[in-house]
Amino acid sequence: MKYDIAAYIWPAYTGKEPRAHQFWPEKKGEWQTVRNAQAKFPGHQWPRKPLWGYVDEADPDVMEMEIEAAVTHGVNVFIYDWYWYDRRSFLEQCLNEGYLKAKNKHKMKFYLMWANHDAVNVWDYRLSDDEKTVIWDGKVNMEEFVRLSDRLIERYFKLPCYYRIDNRPVFQIYDTANFINGLGGMEQACLALDGLRKRAVAAGLPGLWLQMTLWGDRALDISGVDGSEKPSLREIIATLGFDSLTHYQYVHFTNISRDYGQVLPDVVREWNRVDKAYGKPYFAHVSLGWDNNPRHKKYRKNILTNCTPMEIRKALQAAKDYADAHQRQTPLITINSWNEWTEASYLQPDDLYGYGYLEAVRDIFI
Repeated sequence: MKYDIAAYIWPAYTGKEPRAHQFWPEKKGEWQTVRNAQAKFPGHQWPRKPLWGYVDEADPDVMEMEIEAAVTHGVNVFIYDWYWYDRRSFLEQCLNEGYLKAKNKHKMKFYLMWANHDAVNVWDYRLSDDEKTVIWDGKVNMEEFVRLSDRLIERYFKLPCYYRIDNRPVFQIYDTANFINGLGGMEQACLALDGLRKRAVAAGLPGLWLQMTLWGDRALDISGVDGSEKPSLREIIATLGFDSLTHYQYVHFTNISRDYGQVLPDVVREWNRVDKAYGKPYFAHVSLGWDNNPRHKKYRKNILTNCTPMEIRKALQAAKDYADAHQRQTPLITINSWNEWTEASYLQPDDLYGYGYLEAVRDIFI
């Protein structure tokens, strides 16, 4: 069976986004943070260096190299984090100027995850320990949702390289609670998504495949809903009409302050719980690590340890086994990530494990 191995992309490794210069004034994107990262304690595995160098991922020549490396190791889908702040897109250059202009993009599909969380100080190392300051609000009202989703339909969803399930372009929403609250409640959120589906069909598409990012089994913080009447997560998923579910990171649903081998059994249990709990297809998710200390001056104690290629290989095998046991659904597996360097969760080769993570994907799926 052929598997779709989809790696999230954090599109901040370029200096071509003017609004990002406030966070990374050296105008190299978040490579500035990676380059300056230091160990916080003896034995802390920083600094780490990318074997490909501090490349500009909005350069099509760079992306041609990265696409070739990805597909030869079994990664055949990129999930681009996509942002909309202050009535306009943010960090689109790596997708528009890099991937979409790469001569070999036909080898690799992509889809979008709307990263609709608030933008806070975490991207600016100088200010990152104050994460309560909101720079841009991730919520949008109905008018703004129509504007941004029309852009998605016209600019991306109709492209032949856009990833589809059941012939429908896949669109993932990161923060469902923020989406609902921005629209003003469940009823308006339903209207917004119904309108998006109808506009997709009017544009010549067969519909839309909506994917929800899960954050563990917790009630969503939906404003304006009485605490005793809050709908369950299952009800929210069904009411909004999500077609499938996946995760973005282990840290969203389990205690990651352990060795990888201790966390993995909890991860597999979570896959199986979700599979039974919500009545929608769940696509198994593998995270490669967690340590966001490079973004912070103060030591952050939540670190996933012993994230060796051998341990990652076990997680990938478990995800393959899950896909094999669910053959009625698309054999899609999501991975965090292609390049989340400042969260220590990336497939790209480094001076710590070389090509070990990519080779793990290749060994399991090719």
